[in-house]
Amino acid sequence: MRPLLEKDLNSFLKRFDSFKDSEFRSIEIITPTAIKITLAAQDSARGFDWITVELEFSGVSDARLLEGSKLPHIDMSDGITLIYADGSYAFGVGAYNNISNITNSTCYLKATSLKYKEGFF
Repeated sequence: MRPLLEKDLNSFLKRFDSFKDSEFRSIEIITPTAIKITLAAQDSARGFDWITVELEFSGVSDARLLEGSKLPHIDMSDGITLIYADGSYAFGVGAYNNISNITNSTCYLKATSLKYKEGFF
């Protein structure tokens, strides 16, 4: 896993087109404050091949998560939002412009650190 720093968020989201029309594969609760989200998306750095991207959030302070059986039914047409503000990362399904609005998402979480790992489709 590699850290995803605040300065790299925009280029990361641009590389995967904000995960628009991607597949939400899984949510894994590692510990009460660590959660791993797995997505499949097209990677512009690899000729738009499909790859798997794992996002691991640590220091989770707030979350609304969905059961695994509901994940295939999530509308990913707007992709995801990743925001860093006030010392926290926020993840949400859909397009949001700030952390306070991200809590309106069907699935969101807030954490103090974020790492990612690329894998095979």
